[in-house]
Amino acid sequence: MSGSDSQPGVIAAFDALPPVDAAALLGSCCGATAWVNGMVERRPFRTLGRVLEAADDVWWSLGPADWREAFDHHPRIGERTAAATQSEQAKDWSTSEQQVASTADRDVQEALARGNEEYERRFGHIYLVFAWSKTAEELLALLRERLTNDPATELRVAAGEQAKITRFRLTKMFETSNHTFPA
Repeated sequence: MSGSDSQPGVIAAFDALPPVDAAALLGSCCGATAWVNGMVERRPFRTLGRVLEAADDVWWSLGPADWREAFDHHPRIGERTAAATQSEQAKDWSTSEQQVASTADRDVQEALARGNEEYERRFGHIYLVFAWSKTAEELLALLRERLTNDPATELRVAAGEQAKITRFRLTKMFETSNHTFPA
């Protein structure tokens, strides 16, 4: 994703949405209620660059409870169901982003499942990683590496991964040339 401002009409249409509709779309990108509310309040954006800048500003102004709320809206790597309810768009994105894990060799899938369990016991939240374009083996290697982090460090790492996922999804949402928002 380029992050360009090539879709000003799409951004303008989003800016004009009623708050509840804008919130529903943003919730597909990040499940933290405070982030969604903060983004809705910052409209109008006018450009994708401003959307992405606001996304980062709002995200990093939040705290650990908000971050964990967002994490709960993702399925574990290799699974399809999140702890919290996801929109159909978020489910589709998660499936697409994690496609490599579901098609990996059985040994890698089992190692990811065991690693997910160990990670959750150690840190109290799911292993969250920006999975796009990574192989299942890379996801497993990152999981194992991150298991060596202390809890405070790992929470910030996971929050950084959520920020990447959110930016990626926002960019996809706004750069899809045939995307229309409800009137």
